[in-house]
Amino acid sequence: MRILVLAAVQLALCGCVTSVAKTAFDVVTLPVKIVSKGVDLATTSQSEADQKRGRNLRRAEEDAGRAARAREKACAAATRRGQACAAADPLAPRAD
Repeated sequence: MRILVLAAVQLALCGCVTSVAKTAFDVVTLPVKIVSKGVDLATTSQSEADQKRGRNLRRAEEDAGRAARAREKACAAATRRGQACAAADPLAPRAD
């Protein structure tokens, strides 16, 4: 009878011990997970840096395209007025 009761108690506590061990493991690893998440948020990975550089290059190309279209438009307007294109360049320095 004692053996049967001890066996039943041992089987019942088996899950409890596993649960306590898992909780202890989670408590020990929690600070490591928090610090690693903070470092991950604070630093920029290489792929993130590449994406940012690509965005900046695309924006610069778009700006250059807009400037080129503006120069072409200004040159066409200057040609219609009978002026030289260089004088109509919106990016040319002005002598005021």
